[in-house]
Amino acid sequence: MSEAIRRSPARAVVIGGSMAGMLAAAAVKDQVGSVEIIECHDLPEGPGPRVGVPQAVHIHLLQSGGVAALEELLPGVIDQLAASGAHRIPVTTNMIIYSPEGWYRRWRRATHRLMTASRDLTDHVVREQVLREPHVNVRTRSRVIGLLGDGRRVTGVRIRTSAEGEGERETELRADLVIDASGRASRLPQWLAELGIDGLAEDRVDSGLVYASRMYRAPVPTHGWPVVSVNADPRLPGPASAGGILPIEGDRWHVSLMGAPGGQPTRDADAFEPFARTLRHPIIADLLARAEPLTDVSITHSTANRRHYYERLRTWPEGLVALGDSVAAFNPVYGQGLSVIALGALALRELARGGLVPGFSRRAQRAIARPVEAAWALTVGQDIHFATTTGKSPRFTDRLLQRYVNRLSLTATGSFRTATALTDVLTLHAPPTSLIRPGVLLSALVGPLRPQLKGPQFTPEELALFHGVRGRS
Repeated sequence: MSEAIRRSPARAVVIGGSMAGMLAAAAVKDQVGSVEIIECHDLPEGPGPRVGVPQAVHIHLLQSGGVAALEELLPGVIDQLAASGAHRIPVTTNMIIYSPEGWYRRWRRATHRLMTASRDLTDHVVREQVLREPHVNVRTRSRVIGLLGDGRRVTGVRIRTSAEGEGERETELRADLVIDASGRASRLPQWLAELGIDGLAEDRVDSGLVYASRMYRAPVPTHGWPVVSVNADPRLPGPASAGGILPIEGDRWHVSLMGAPGGQPTRDADAFEPFARTLRHPIIADLLARAEPLTDVSITHSTANRRHYYERLRTWPEGLVALGDSVAAFNPVYGQGLSVIALGALALRELARGGLVPGFSRRAQRAIARPVEAAWALTVGQDIHFATTTGKSPRFTDRLLQRYVNRLSLTATGSFRTATALTDVLTLHAPPTSLIRPGVLLSALVGPLRPQLKGPQFTPEELALFHGVRGRS
């Protein structure tokens, strides 16, 4: 069977037309004869909202590890994003971050670059480039309702299609490779059980954070304007809260505010900016006071970290791979989701280059789990320390590790070396274990080399620009 697959053009079926689905198609398009993407809804023609992506109304960014992976998968896509209005943000040169340990400095030497844009724009640019391939096709208004095959090999999918004026019909679609990229709503655990595969382990860690987001017309040109973030401090009494402003295309600010149970934001537009003023520092509220709201407030409660350990199953069928939120979904406050998807898709591509040989699917699932594991350690390692978190409690080792991370964060406020080490990990360029290298340990022991900043570090040019706006108002 595997020899036949290698001799004849193979067909891949991707479940879901999301970012994960598009990047899955990008990962295997050069190794198969055709890729069929099965999507429940119609896809927008341009950078418009896509049905089934409620998280698009909240802030998104691509960590620099995800930027590099995306460019590897789709050469030229980063320049295309920038040409469409996305922002390249030098780290930490154009970032104003208030950590629990103090203000991070805006070091002149940028170590990495993030990408910020609306989720709709990012999806559109990626989708446009992937679907440019003539052998990649999307079947819309179609839903996968089951897998074909057995516990040893998946051979395709069962599809239910809705055609206007014709009702619904069910068909079977044969495939040599099925990739589940259907997101948080994935039914893969049930489908595996139907194939006789059980024992799937799952983790769910929920801090209870609620997201409230809104778009603003920025009072200043956003090209070169910094990201602004006020991080939550789990050591403070009362419900945790945080917020961030991302400059995006169209001279807009995308703003998200977060609050834990007992102090959650609401849909009330009149309460949005007052909530921002309750954060650990009022910088976000001060900036929004000069901006123009463009949208209503959108709310989401879906911020739990959830992970399926497919890579640990004793049995895994040939011809099946899972990618993206169907494997692991993260609290969006840490901005890891899109980058983990891109890194997982890149790992899938590297293995697919060797052909759909026996053992490919299991090796691919384990490779996809590696960036998931790194992001999971970062996000859950923070969330378990909030008093409202359910699903896991910090152990002695977790508290000890948190004390060390706090020390690193304090040191990073006045040490370029330590700030770079932390950034390498947070942007998914290095594993968390890199933080215990001898040089990093020594930096933490020495502590910050410069005095702490007393407030946000705006450049003279930014202040002049913003004060000019104030003067005209």
